[in-house]
Amino acid sequence: MAVHAVRPLTRAIPAPEHVWYASYGSNMHMDRLAAYISGGAPPGATHAHPGCRDRRAPERSVPVELDGRLYFATESLVWTGGRGYYDPTAPGRLRGRAHLVTAGQLSDIAAQEMAREPGADLDLTTVLRDGSHALGPGRYETLVCPGTIDGIPVVTFTAPWTLRDVELRTPAAAYLRHLAAGLQDCGPWTRQDTAEYLSTCPGAAGTWTADRIHALLATP
Repeated sequence: MAVHAVRPLTRAIPAPEHVWYASYGSNMHMDRLAAYISGGAPPGATHAHPGCRDRRAPERSVPVELDGRLYFATESLVWTGGRGYYDPTAPGRLRGRAHLVTAGQLSDIAAQEMAREPGADLDLTTVLRDGSHALGPGRYETLVCPGTIDGIPVVTFTAPWTLRDVELRTPAAAYLRHLAAGLQDCGPWTRQDTAEYLSTCPGAAGTWTADRIHALLATP
């Protein structure tokens, strides 16, 4: 499947019925995303998510590349290593998977990422006008709209800080393997491409070489 082009925002977008939720971390993996939509505990996790009000699967899921960088920081209680974040201001390209969901589903997925109870629709006016909107100080409480796909806005979540503002932290092997599985499941990237991509991401770079990640991905 070809990588879909994301066109930059050129004007404010009216409140949409559907959005592309751009996942760049563990939610690239459909089994994990399903727990956020249908409810339940994703594989390897002990915490169960309540799920979305609308439990339908995404209408489509496509590979995307966004301007910016994936980096790893803070400590994940699930993976015991650095979490993945998106810095749209950093030079580079971020690979991910965009899921076509309703605006209500995006709101409920965001609430669960922000450790809030789902059930209230987000006001997307600011992020669709300005390209970003910090809803709070938490790890995934900043909305980012890097552009559109086929005229439909792309929205993702990240931290309010940039990679220059935070101490980087090395991701765990299990987390890297999970991210790689999500990338390879959705996109045209080979195992070697994926290993090289992840090895250059701040936090992983210098510890996880492309060869080490390639060997990790070859391990059952």
